[in-house]
Amino acid sequence: MSERTVELTNPSGLHARPATVFAEAATGLDATVTVRKGDREVNAASVLSVLTLDCHQGDQITICAKGEGAEEAVDHLVALVEGGLGEKPT
Repeated sequence: MSERTVELTNPSGLHARPATVFAEAATGLDATVTVRKGDREVNAASVLSVLTLDCHQGDQITICAKGEGAEEAVDHLVALVEGGLGEKPT
């Protein structure tokens, strides 16, 4: 199992389009990936589940993966978040 905490820097946090980008990236991975904010943890490959976390710019999320390729999965998703999920930082 692998996990890392990362801060959302993009203006929209994990809402609508950025949540879709994140979930689609998680779907394409071999590992089983979850994302956690506070005491709530959801399936990272489900856009609707990710949206329920109500994540905003500046929030910290923890990306967890288990199974084959867990470390690579976490690295990939952390890089995606740190890159702004396709949005330019404000």
